[in-house]
Amino acid sequence: MEINGVNIKNNYAEAFGIKVTRLLVTAANQELAKVAATEATGYGTSVIGCPAEAGIDCYVPPTKTPDGRPGYAIMICNGSKKKLDHELLERIGMCILTAPTTAVFNLLEGDEKLKTGFKLKFFGDGYEEKVEIGDKSMFAIPIMSGDFLVEEKFGYKEGVAGGNFFILADSQMSGLVAAQVAVDAIKSVEKTITPFPGGMVASGSKVGCNSYDFLDASTNEKMCVSLKEKGMESNIREDAHGVFEIVIDGEDEESVRSAMKAGIEAACTVSGVIEIDAGNFGGNLGAHKINLHDLF
Repeated sequence: MEINGVNIKNNYAEAFGIKVTRLLVTAANQELAKVAATEATGYGTSVIGCPAEAGIDCYVPPTKTPDGRPGYAIMICNGSKKKLDHELLERIGMCILTAPTTAVFNLLEGDEKLKTGFKLKFFGDGYEEKVEIGDKSMFAIPIMSGDFLVEEKFGYKEGVAGGNFFILADSQMSGLVAAQVAVDAIKSVEKTITPFPGGMVASGSKVGCNSYDFLDASTNEKMCVSLKEKGMESNIREDAHGVFEIVIDGEDEESVRSAMKAGIEAACTVSGVIEIDAGNFGGNLGAHKINLHDLF
């Protein structure tokens, strides 16, 4: 199978279940909203080592927010309800409450709720008040710059993490451009994030480690260009000299599939891209197997 002359390998991405919550961060202007959203989603690339996987989903204009101010939808993910609850409390409390003019709203409905706003109200030291914004039950917490507004409860659900594809190109720079183009295309698919820096994974890993028993993950040596060029066994085709991975988390498998499709199609428009592959671990990591050919 080919797209614009780029070979799409008959391979699958192996994704896994993860608990997902989706929030809306608003502020007095778009810049302040983005600053708060960025801070709240930091140190959130992979649960291999980070306490959560997190990222900015999309910009939400004032016409579509409960308080009529600009905002950003963000997603925070963890495999454990208890740890997700902790991360939500810490990230909202330390990174958004502390940011100028912010408010935080729940964007994910469902039966399962985390009482994040209820817990944060105690920062108000008894001066907090319960208020309503539209149909939203909020706490107004007095802070120096005004009131910080936070919804009382936040929904979460079982989502999907680790949807992925590899971009193989004739050079590092061709691969980098294609990866950036792919990430830009994925931004148009709501309810998904690309949690790694700039949306791109430079360090693609494997489960476990060949040489050291104290590591849960280590370099994917068969996809390392420098090792291939030293003559070591490789899964990279001979004419590829740049490899980048895109990893996607989403509210559900359908969202992840849509994001993968959009990213792959965009990457295949870039000159120098040779092949699209995907990462899997033989079914040992997760229950979701997303075949590249099935996306098209």
